Order: sequence, then structure tokens, then C-alpha cells
Amino acid sequence: KQEVGLRLALWALAKVYGRAVEYSGPVWDDLQIQGDTVRLRFTHAQGGLVAQGEAVQGFALAGEDRTFYWADVAQIEGQTVVLRSAQVARPVAVRYGWAINPACNLYNRAGLPAVPFRTDTWPGVTEQAR
Repeated sequence: KQEVGLRLALWALAKVYGRAVEYSGPVWDDLQIQGDTVRLRFTHAQGGLVAQGEAVQGFALAGEDRTFYWADVAQIEGQTVVLRSAQVARPVAVRYGWAINPACNLYNRAGLPAVPFRTDTWPGVTEQAR
């Protein structure tokens, strides 16, 4: 309850009272693919991104076959995260925090966690293909 109250207070300070405080964790903004490497850009990442722990976790990549594999390489570079997976030679989609109780540890310098996201629009396992 305390964490929820803190987040709501930050949002109110920024949006209602116009204070210059960070009120959100990193939000995925842009995807760039170059060969086997994906670069993700985030908003709400002023001052850079950080991982709580030794290495960034929670990112999965998929190729045209739509099979997701956890990223072998996940490196923070300023307001971006660079990803690669040995199992995905030509990535086309990325998901973060998109699993049952995933290990996710990407934060901004304000200590707020990144928002889960997916870059694809593929039907989920509970949806029927049309």
C-alpha cells in the first residue's frame, strides 16, 4: 500500500501540481533492429537507466517464427537497452516483463521500475487466430 501511495503522490505532484518530479518508470518508445541486435529507447529515463542487480533481466526476443527466447545480452547504454539472443538470428519482436512472475529489474535513476511491454501484436495463447 505504501508503494502505491508513493506512486500516486508522484503522479499528482507532476500532473496536478506541475512539479518537476519523475512520476513514471521507463516506458518503451522506439525499436531499432540491426542484424541480430535490437536497440530499445525509453522515455522517463532522464539520467539513464539502471539495473537493480548485476545484469538486466526480463527481456525476450523473437524472430519471424514467433518463438521467444530470453536475451543472452542485455546492456544499458544511456536511455537505451541493447539486446541479443544466440537463438534469434534476425529478431523482429521484443517483450519485457511478459511472463508469469518474470524477473525484471530495469529502473530509471528515480528508482521507478520499467513498464512491461511488447513490440508485437501477435495473438496471445488465449486468443483465437482470425
